[in-house]
Amino acid sequence: MKRWIKIVPIVSIVVTVLATVGAVKMYGPRAVLSPRARPLTSRTFERTPTRLARGKYLVEAVLTCNHCHSPNDWTKHDAPIPPGMELAGQDMGSDPAIGHVIAPNLTPDPETGAGKWTDDMLVRAIREGISHDGRALFSFMPYRLYRHLPDEDMASIVVYLRSLPPARNPLPATQLVSAVNDATQNDPQPVTEAVPVPDLSTPLKRGAYLVSVIGCVECHTPVDDHDKLIHGMEFGGGQVFEGPWGRVASANLTPDASGIPYYDQVFFIKTLRTGYAGAREINQFMPWWIFRNMSDEDLAAIFTYLRTLKPVTHLVDNSVSATKCPLDGAMHGGGDKNLKLKQ
Repeated sequence: MKRWIKIVPIVSIVVTVLATVGAVKMYGPRAVLSPRARPLTSRTFERTPTRLARGKYLVEAVLTCNHCHSPNDWTKHDAPIPPGMELAGQDMGSDPAIGHVIAPNLTPDPETGAGKWTDDMLVRAIREGISHDGRALFSFMPYRLYRHLPDEDMASIVVYLRSLPPARNPLPATQLVSAVNDATQNDPQPVTEAVPVPDLSTPLKRGAYLVSVIGCVECHTPVDDHDKLIHGMEFGGGQVFEGPWGRVASANLTPDASGIPYYDQVFFIKTLRTGYAGAREINQFMPWWIFRNMSDEDLAAIFTYLRTLKPVTHLVDNSVSATKCPLDGAMHGGGDKNLKLKQ
């Protein structure tokens, strides 16, 4: 027994060292170190009516904050949020391959929300992927896109979040499986330079910027077996999302005959305002119920940009049964009809 008492700690140390070396080899040194993060500053943003209005527009119309950070009723067409629970956080469920993911309460509640977070904590989380407590945020939070938000827009978002009524909503912390957590540590990148306002001088430039910061390509591109976007099929649709909203594949947004070449600007704006493409219902997982709050100018600019996309031949039809698609390997409506397209 005494001999085992001496051996067990040694074995434990060896296993720990081997596991650490393995993690570093697979995911890089950040797997065992803290994520890259700049020091927090004491900056605060002046609360002005202009910033409040701009922040409200960005949060409620352009960025999809309410898609994750509010408890939605996914069984209804417009995924309504219970009154008083806007941005109060949402349990996004568990996946054995990922873990249990929580989108935190962003309201100023001091106990269950962001009431004790500083302005710079919010900035660092939104644009750089570092939580208020120094953790690396899981990639569900699209900080890689938001890092391109100009400084004034970032200030406006913080001012708006500070204006929300506090909502008490106790939620557990995100718990990622070990391998996912290790990989996540590598992702955050500090923003250390000023981010200027982009060139929005034409509808095309405005649309390109909006599409990039919204992240349309992230959902409207099929993924491979490693959940990586398939190169050459950008905006071609077919990525499958399954949850309380049902099972739906994203649409092909390109001007190919298999995409949306029949859309005109009026039809596009009406679709995002109502959640219907003619008589066809748009699934509520597509946050049209957020984008419907965008201005006609911004929606028109997005459509202008989409018309310039490279056509991708990829049929996706959620109105028919899911079949195996040879182009992306996924099971989605109309998938087998792509067999002829591949030949």
